[in-house]
Order: sequence, then structure tokens, then C-alpha cells
Amino acid sequence: MSELLQLVERVAGWANDGEQIEAVGVRGGDTEVRAYDGEVESLSSAQTQGVGIRVIADQRQGFAYAGTFDIDVLEETLAEARDNATFGTPDEFLGLAEPDGVAPAELDLFDPEASRFPTDRKVDMALALERAVLAADPRITGIESAEFVDSESESAVATNTGIRAQSRETNCYLSASALAEESGETQTGFGFSVGRSPEGLDIDRAAADAAERATRLLGAVKPSTERLTVVFDPFVTAQFLGILGFTLSGEAVLKGRSMFADRLGEEVASPLITLTDDPTNVQAFTATTSDGEGLATRRNPLIEAGRLSTFVHNTYTARRSGTISTGSAVRGYSSTPTVGTMAVSLSPGDRSQAELIADIDNGLLVQGVAGLHSGVNPVSGDFSTGAEGVRIRNGAVAEPVREFTIASTIQRMLHDVQAVGSDLEWLPMAASGVSLVVSDITMSGS
Repeated sequence: MSELLQLVERVAGWANDGEQIEAVGVRGGDTEVRAYDGEVESLSSAQTQGVGIRVIADQRQGFAYAGTFDIDVLEETLAEARDNATFGTPDEFLGLAEPDGVAPAELDLFDPEASRFPTDRKVDMALALERAVLAADPRITGIESAEFVDSESESAVATNTGIRAQSRETNCYLSASALAEESGETQTGFGFSVGRSPEGLDIDRAAADAAERATRLLGAVKPSTERLTVVFDPFVTAQFLGILGFTLSGEAVLKGRSMFADRLGEEVASPLITLTDDPTNVQAFTATTSDGEGLATRRNPLIEAGRLSTFVHNTYTARRSGTISTGSAVRGYSSTPTVGTMAVSLSPGDRSQAELIADIDNGLLVQGVAGLHSGVNPVSGDFSTGAEGVRIRNGAVAEPVREFTIASTIQRMLHDVQAVGSDLEWLPMAASGVSLVVSDITMSGS
């Protein structure tokens, strides 16, 4: 048992008769190194720790937190949480999580070598990434950013209702944004590499991807308006999946913010779509063994062969919805639990992006979108977002295009999926990416 778990167990043991106490402890650190023009532009390192205490008594909830592990301070924090509970609104569905019999998965998410990796080598990796981007193509004239980022975190949850959980993870990634120039025109492109430790990062791949994405857009023109078949690049698909995951939470449904409310069991997508949220997948950047309430995370099938099968829930939304938690509570130590997907992915197909493009006579490869989150209505499903990419003609990529928007609805897009690529990749976010072919998308240009 870790010292952190012992600490939160001690706090949970301070419960009085008739009250429930939950203590969540977190500690961790992160480093960020940004390189520019052969020098270190910035280097930051931060450490975080704290304990959040939730009290439920007489169907009222109170919460308080402290950024320290000092026992005297935590006693004061508990007193504050108790006081806050007296001002809470009674709610019959309030109550802490209780053990549900699901055992936590045994996941190898912590690399001790990552925590011992010296700072000077992190700096070297950021500088090497910048050099690799600049050397990747003669048209690369500079960079917007080249950075190394890592984090190490430990969390523990204990309640007087029987919850005892702890988790520990390391993560890191390299990210580069390249500037390509030709005939007075400048375009940008990004690349990245993710891993559990710095040793698993690929500088050359991150640099090559950034250079290719930037140079591929040189000479881009504004296209005419038409409806066509679109291939979403994996990074774009991941952004759409992040929004889709939000609409599939029990909290969004209860608040009337989901286009899928009251549609469980219905066909909501093409049979090619199988969407899961699986934070027990060690390949996921956001994998973890327990959720924000201390319940074991688990694989939750959201859409199976086009049929909506699950909304994700924490303990509270599950009780209000007459179901059980899916182990999907998310939170930090300074907040109460909300609900969210943690590691969303589509089941991949068996063809590469190039093979998917080869089947399209007239289409568009969407490489990037802008303002997607603000451009999607989670209730109606309507979306319109700025985009950039490359035209597809006769099964091959053709001229680059920019300064246009793509528009449809999430519901229609899901039904119009024609193929899912084999190029599944996990990104530094709570969703994976994969090439996705969707028909009948409106491209609005000149």
C-alpha cells in the first residue's frame, strides 16, 4: 500500500455516524521543454499535490480541498467540507461509490526510468527534434514550436463505504509545428510521438510528419463549393471522437445536452462503426486502472456495429438514470466527480489511408480543422468548421486546398461512414485517431 493511499484512508476513517466521507489524493509532476532557433526557449517543471474531501450527510453534499498532505490542514479541510454540506441542496441520489465487484485491471502504466530521465536529455530531445524538422525538407524554413513534454502522476481514493484504489502513470510526447515556404507562401504542419517514457519516443517520425503536413499544403487554393466524399485524417477523426464521447455521457443526457438521449438500442451509425471507451488499453495515452471515484475502469462498448449500446456514468448519474456506474468518473483533487470518456477509439478496418484514397474518384482528404469544438452543436448535432487539406482525384491526392468549411450533422456523418482505416494511432488526448471515409459532406469554398 502506498503512502498516499494510507493518507486518504486515514482521512476517510474520520467519518462520523450517519455521514459518508471520500478522500482523493493526487501528486505528480511535469516538465515542458520548448526549443527555438537552436536554443531552449523555455523550460518549466511543476509539482502538484493535494487532497480533496467530499462529505455526504442528510442527502447533502459538501466539498473542500487543500494543496498539502499536512494532517492538521486536512482536519480543517474536512471541517470545511462538513460545513459546506449544511448549505447543500438535498438530493436523494447523492451517495459515494461502493465496491461493485469489478477488479482493477493489471496495467503496466508506470515506467520508473521515465521519472529518472535527466532534464538535460529532455532538452537534447527538444533540440534534436527542431534540427530534424529543419532538415526534413529544403522547403522547411522554420518552426513554430518543437517541444518535449512529460508527466508523472499518482492518485489514491478511499471512502468509508469500502472504496480503496490507487493508480500511477507516466506519459510523455514530442510535438513539432513546422513552417514550409515556397514562392512567398507559408504553410504549417504538425507531427508528434507519444509514449510512456522518453526512450519510446520517435524524433524522426515526429519531424517527418510535421514536414510532410506543412509541405503538402504549399500552393493551396480556395476550392469551389460542392458535396463530396471526405477522408478524415486520424488527428481530425480523434477530435470528432472527443466530441462524440461527450455526447455519450450520462451527465450530458441528464442535462439535455446530447443528441443521443433516449436512443439506447437504436441504430445511430453505419454498421462499420464500433466505438469503445477503454481506459484499460495500455496503448491509450490516458489509460488508468481506476476512475475518479475509485471504481475499476473497464472497457465500455458505446456503439456496436452501428447500434448505441451504452452511456458512460459515474455513481450519481447512474443512480439518477436507474443503472450502474461504468467506472467513468473523472476529476482532479480540487473538484467533485463529473462523467467522461477516457480512451475512445474506433475499431479499425483493414486498409491503409492510401488504399482508401485509391477507391475515391472525387473527394477530399481533410488534414486539419479549426474551431471544431465551438462549431458543433451537441444537441442538434449540426457542425460547420474551417478546414484544410488535399483534393482527391481519380484515386490519388491532387492539389491542396484551404480557406473552406465542411458541414453536416454528427448523426448523418455516422450513418454515411463508408470505410474505417487500419491506421489506428493513439494521440496525446483521450481519443485515438484513424482514417475515416465519409460520403456526402458539404465543402463550402468560393
